[in-house]
Amino acid sequence: MPLDCAAAPPYDVLSESDVEQLAARHERNIVLVDVPRPEDDVDRYDRAASRLLEWEREKTLLRDDAPAFTIYRMAFRSEDGTPRETVGVVGALEVVDEGAGGVLPHERTTPKAKSDRLDLTRATRANLSPVWGLSLTSELTDLLREPGELMGICPDPDGVVHTVERVSEPARVAVIADAVSRNPVLIADGHHRYAIARTYRDERRATDGPGPWDLTLAYVSELVEDQLSIDAIHRLYCGIGADQLLDALGRSFDVADAGAVDESAASEMQRRGALYLVRSDGTGAWLRPRPDAFAGVRAIDGALLEHALRDVEVEVSYQHGIRNVLEVLAAGGADAAVLIRPTSIAEIRRTADEGVLMPPKSTFFTPKLRTGLVVRPLAD
Repeated sequence: MPLDCAAAPPYDVLSESDVEQLAARHERNIVLVDVPRPEDDVDRYDRAASRLLEWEREKTLLRDDAPAFTIYRMAFRSEDGTPRETVGVVGALEVVDEGAGGVLPHERTTPKAKSDRLDLTRATRANLSPVWGLSLTSELTDLLREPGELMGICPDPDGVVHTVERVSEPARVAVIADAVSRNPVLIADGHHRYAIARTYRDERRATDGPGPWDLTLAYVSELVEDQLSIDAIHRLYCGIGADQLLDALGRSFDVADAGAVDESAASEMQRRGALYLVRSDGTGAWLRPRPDAFAGVRAIDGALLEHALRDVEVEVSYQHGIRNVLEVLAAGGADAAVLIRPTSIAEIRRTADEGVLMPPKSTFFTPKLRTGLVVRPLAD
């Protein structure tokens, strides 16, 4: 079975129609386990667990018979058309308590229902989706350049080619493990998954003691600029009209008319050093931060907005992609939006070095890892 028939984007970026299309693509697509839907009178989590066991019995999923890592490469083109590749290693990362060190968050999390992922983990006893971690070990990329045993190539509809290779030679496994463990790993994507892994670990430890639940599935790549592609996650506002929002932001930003949003908005924001407020009709205003209004505030657009609106009652949600933002506004899903610029690698590095946290949803790492290429069992 081709890997592209079995794999799927991560659950938290899938719409209902995406799930339906992936489920129809192949009867063993991972989405049938990772995003289980009710069927007849069977509990959907039990159904997911049964499918996973069936796939292993039928050899759709094969367990490694010795300790191994998976080298995971993603070849893609950046927005300007430049060919790029990122490489990391998939393996088991230690689950540590908050504040214990070793594995570090890089942004505050938002309140989010965690019961779905926790119930799925309890039922399947497996890590289905990897956390994305950034390693501070400078030579990790070099250690992953040599190909491993090719396990499959998975092109996706966005033009990204995902390639997975197994490394099982004990000496190379040991060298890679040492490199990852030598320095802290900063969580880039999957903060909630990591929090769920901590909860599940605590549950299992209470009844069964130490075990495979002390670790969780993770993809770890090096924290270097040419290995990362970071998009912005824009802000959607409800409970306040666009004009009221503009008045509130005008106390901290210089405001200028921007006309209608178009494809040049992202590059123009960078050129102007400005954010972009968008009304429901797609028109907007430039917001250039005034230095005197942000003394002591980190130069991250999300932090600037939090500071500027700290005394304003407003409901905020998050959406990546300018086109997606415009669709939400046009459908009445928000009263106004503010487009922000991507967080820089320098600020992410500063987060790691200083042990501080960014505002929620400060980074959107792309391309997204495919779920289903590697599954980590939490039971024999």
